[in-house]
Amino acid sequence: MSKPSPDKKQTVRGPERRESVVDNRTSGTGLERRRGPGRRLNEFVKAADEGEMTPEQFLFIKSIDAFKRVNQRPFPTWTEVLEVVRKLGYRKTQPMDLELPGAEDWTEAADAPAFTHSVDPDEDKQAA
Repeated sequence: MSKPSPDKKQTVRGPERRESVVDNRTSGTGLERRRGPGRRLNEFVKAADEGEMTPEQFLFIKSIDAFKRVNQRPFPTWTEVLEVVRKLGYRKTQPMDLELPGAEDWTEAADAPAFTHSVDPDEDKQAA
């Protein structure tokens, strides 16, 4: 039996590190964007990543851009983004497809008002 010469490097194989990265991720919310084994981008996301927007995506981006210009806000808060989304006419009419621990789901009528409370403090004074 010959011993390996000291100048030759031996490759030490340990546990497969890539499996632990993919397998140990918290998942199950329905919001995962990272692709792993068996996950592929859907056509909607793939087209947007390549710069081809649907009319819905284009309208959303134009609306957010208009909000930022009118209000001189380079980075709107999430509440402000939701305000724009509601003003575009979106309403929560379907149950969610997500698994969000600690978040309560609800639905509302398609013709529900954009805001259930007044935003203008003067309106609150007049109502009282």
